[in-house]
Amino acid sequence: MNNSFTPSEFIATVNQTLEYAYSEVVIEGEVASFKVNQGKWIFFDVKDAEASVSCFMTLYQLRMPLEDGMKVMIKGIPKLTKWGKFSLTVNAVRPVGEGSIKKAFEMLKNKLQKEGLFDASRKRSIPGDLTKLGVISSTGAAGYADFIKIINARWGGIRVQVAHTQVQGVDAPDQIIRALKYFNEKSDVQMIAILRGGGSADDLSCFNDEMLAREVAASRIPVITGIGHEIDESLVDLAADVRASTPSNAAEILTKDRREEKEKLWRNMKVVKQAILQEIDNASFVNVDKCEKISRGLMTKYIEPMISENKNKMMRIYERVKNGINLGRENLKQKIIMLEALNPEKVLKQGYAILNGKISPGNVVKITTFDQEINAEIKNVRLRNK
Repeated sequence: MNNSFTPSEFIATVNQTLEYAYSEVVIEGEVASFKVNQGKWIFFDVKDAEASVSCFMTLYQLRMPLEDGMKVMIKGIPKLTKWGKFSLTVNAVRPVGEGSIKKAFEMLKNKLQKEGLFDASRKRSIPGDLTKLGVISSTGAAGYADFIKIINARWGGIRVQVAHTQVQGVDAPDQIIRALKYFNEKSDVQMIAILRGGGSADDLSCFNDEMLAREVAASRIPVITGIGHEIDESLVDLAADVRASTPSNAAEILTKDRREEKEKLWRNMKVVKQAILQEIDNASFVNVDKCEKISRGLMTKYIEPMISENKNKMMRIYERVKNGINLGRENLKQKIIMLEALNPEKVLKQGYAILNGKISPGNVVKITTFDQEINAEIKNVRLRNK
C-alpha cells in the first residue's frame, strides 16, 4: 500500500477523512486565549484539565459575548489547516453552566440596552381584534400544549398557525429566527407568540442569543413571549413587545375569559333592556316619528358599541334586540293610532260638536265645536225613535 503524499495531498486526504467520519462535532469546555484579529476573525482554545483544542470562527458568528474562563458548548467541523495545525471551524457556540450563562447574559444585556433595544417606547400592544396568531414553539412540549388548551378553553375564535422549532440547544436560535422571518414575510398573523416551558439555565440559554433578540425587536408584527417560569428572564423577553411569565400566562393575556365575558355581556344586556323600556315608556304619548328616532338612538347608544366589541358573539343578540324594538315600535304605533282615533279634537274637525250640561228644558248648556264655544238654552227635549 502506497502511503506517500505531498503535504497538500496529505492535508486534503485527512480533511476528507475527517469530513466523512465527523461531519460535525460538539465539544464542551472552557474558553482560553480568546482574541479577535483584524475585527473579523476570532481565535480561542477550548480546554479541559488535560487537553486543548484550537478554534476559529468569524466575528459575525459570535452570538453571545465570550471571554477567558467561560464554559461553552461548541459545534463545529474538525479540520487540518494548510500549515498542518489541527483546528475546529466553529459554526455555533453558547455558554453553559449557570455562571457562564449569567456573565454572558449581563454583558450582552448591557450592550443591547445601551442601543435602546429594550426601550418601553418601542413596545406595541396586543391587537384588540386578535383573530390570527402565529406560534413559535416545539409542538411536543408541555408548555405548548398548555397554551393551546387555555386558548381554546377561554374565548376561542383565534386561528393559530404554528411554526415547529427546537426551543433549546445550539440550533434553536436559528430555527426561531427563520420562523420569525416566515411570519413577517409570508403570513397574515396579527401577533407572534414565542413559547417554551420551564427548564434549567442551560435549556433556556438559547433565548439569550444576540441575533435572535435583534430579530424579535425588528419584527413588524408584535411579539409576546412565554418562556420558562415567572422568575426566568431572557434577552428575547426584554426585546419582545409583551412578556408573559409562562406559556399559560401568555394564553390568558391574549384571550378573554369566556365566563367573565358572558357575565359582562348579560350585565350590559340588562342595562340596555332597562334603558330601552324606560325610553319607550317615556315615549308612550309622542308621535310615531319621534318613536322611530328614539329607537335609532337606542341602537346607536347601546347596541352598536357592544357589537363592535364582540362582533361575532353579539350579532345574534343584536338581531333579537332589534326585532324586539321593531315589534315594540309597531305595537306603540297601533296604540297611538287608536289614541288618535279617540281624540276629541279629531272628532270636532269632522264637524261634530260636544255638548256639556244638564239636558232639560230651560237649562243653559255649553256647545263646543272645532273653533267655537257656544252657550245655548234648551227649549225642548224629546227621545229619538220613540
